[in-house]
Amino acid sequence: MTDKPTRRDLLKPVQLLGLAFIAAAFAGGVTLVAMGFFQALPAEDHQRALIVALVVAGVSFIATLLIVALLLLAVDPAEMDKPVDRPVLLPEEPDAPGGDEPSTT
Repeated sequence: MTDKPTRRDLLKPVQLLGLAFIAAAFAGGVTLVAMGFFQALPAEDHQRALIVALVVAGVSFIATLLIVALLLLAVDPAEMDKPVDRPVLLPEEPDAPGGDEPSTT
Protein backbone atom coordinates (compact mmCIF):
# COMPACT_ATOMS: atom_id res chain seq x y z
CA MET A 1 0.00 0.00 0.00
CA THR A 2 1.03 3.62 0.34
CA ASP A 3 2.35 5.52 3.34
CA LYS A 4 0.79 8.83 2.29
CA PRO A 5 -2.23 9.91 4.33
CA THR A 6 -5.52 9.91 2.50
CA ARG A 7 -8.24 12.49 2.90
CA ARG A 8 -10.22 9.94 4.91
CA ASP A 9 -7.28 9.58 7.32
CA LEU A 10 -7.21 13.34 7.81
CA LEU A 11 -10.94 13.75 8.37
CA LYS A 12 -11.49 11.02 11.01
CA PRO A 13 -15.26 11.48 11.37
CA VAL A 14 -15.43 10.32 15.00
CA GLN A 15 -12.86 12.91 16.08
CA LEU A 16 -14.63 15.60 14.08
CA LEU A 17 -17.97 14.79 15.73
CA GLY A 18 -16.32 14.58 19.15
CA LEU A 19 -14.77 18.02 18.79
CA ALA A 20 -18.09 19.50 17.67
CA PHE A 21 -19.91 17.83 20.58
CA ILE A 22 -17.41 19.17 23.12
CA ALA A 23 -17.75 22.70 21.69
CA ALA A 24 -21.56 22.41 21.81
CA ALA A 25 -21.55 21.15 25.41
CA PHE A 26 -19.28 24.01 26.45
CA ALA A 27 -21.45 26.62 24.73
CA GLY A 28 -24.61 25.14 26.26
CA GLY A 29 -23.06 25.05 29.73
CA VAL A 30 -21.89 28.65 29.50
CA THR A 31 -25.37 29.68 28.36
CA LEU A 32 -27.00 27.87 31.28
CA VAL A 33 -24.68 29.53 33.77
CA ALA A 34 -25.11 32.95 32.16
CA MET A 35 -28.91 32.71 32.22
CA GLY A 36 -29.00 31.67 35.89
CA PHE A 37 -30.24 28.11 35.43
CA PHE A 38 -28.49 26.97 38.63
CA GLN A 39 -30.06 29.70 40.78
CA ALA A 40 -33.38 29.72 42.61
CA LEU A 41 -35.59 31.14 39.86
CA PRO A 42 -39.21 30.49 38.80
CA ALA A 43 -39.87 27.41 36.68
CA GLU A 44 -40.56 29.36 33.48
CA ASP A 45 -37.11 31.02 33.75
CA HIS A 46 -35.48 27.59 34.08
CA GLN A 47 -37.39 26.34 31.05
CA ARG A 48 -36.45 29.40 29.00
CA ALA A 49 -32.77 29.05 29.98
CA LEU A 50 -32.81 25.38 29.02
CA ILE A 51 -34.39 26.05 25.61
CA VAL A 52 -31.93 28.86 24.83
CA ALA A 53 -29.00 26.67 25.93
CA LEU A 54 -30.16 23.84 23.64
CA VAL A 55 -30.47 26.23 20.71
CA VAL A 56 -27.02 27.69 21.38
CA ALA A 57 -25.55 24.20 21.72
CA GLY A 58 -27.14 23.09 18.44
CA VAL A 59 -25.90 26.13 16.56
CA SER A 60 -22.45 25.69 18.06
CA PHE A 61 -22.39 22.00 17.09
CA ILE A 62 -23.35 22.69 13.48
CA ALA A 63 -21.01 25.69 13.15
CA THR A 64 -18.03 23.80 14.60
CA LEU A 65 -18.70 20.79 12.41
CA LEU A 66 -18.99 22.92 9.29
CA ILE A 67 -15.95 25.11 9.98
CA VAL A 68 -13.60 22.26 10.86
CA ALA A 69 -14.76 20.15 7.90
CA LEU A 70 -14.19 23.04 5.49
CA LEU A 71 -10.76 23.72 6.96
CA LEU A 72 -9.84 20.06 6.54
CA LEU A 73 -10.88 20.19 2.89
CA ALA A 74 -8.26 22.91 2.35
CA VAL A 75 -5.47 20.48 3.32
CA ASP A 76 -3.90 18.58 0.44
CA PRO A 77 -2.99 15.07 1.66
CA ALA A 78 -0.01 14.95 -0.71
CA GLU A 79 1.47 18.02 0.99
CA MET A 80 1.51 16.35 4.42
CA ASP A 81 4.81 14.51 3.83
CA LYS A 82 6.79 17.42 2.39
CA PRO A 83 9.23 19.00 4.85
CA VAL A 84 9.07 22.77 5.24
CA ASP A 85 12.56 24.21 5.58
CA ARG A 86 11.78 27.89 5.07
CA PRO A 87 9.42 30.43 6.61
CA VAL A 88 5.92 29.78 5.36
CA LEU A 89 4.88 33.39 4.77
CA LEU A 90 7.95 34.38 2.75
CA PRO A 91 7.96 34.05 -1.04
CA GLU A 92 9.62 31.05 -2.69
CA GLU A 93 12.62 33.03 -3.99
CA PRO A 94 13.84 36.05 -2.03
CA ASP A 95 14.07 39.30 -4.01
CA ALA A 96 17.53 40.58 -4.89
CA PRO A 97 18.71 43.55 -2.78
CA GLY A 98 18.45 46.92 -4.51
CA GLY A 99 15.41 45.94 -6.56
CA ASP A 100 12.46 48.05 -7.67
CA GLU A 101 11.51 49.21 -4.19
CA PRO A 102 12.09 52.91 -3.51
CA SER A 103 14.50 53.94 -0.81
CA THR A 104 13.01 55.24 2.46
CA THR A 105 16.05 57.36 3.40
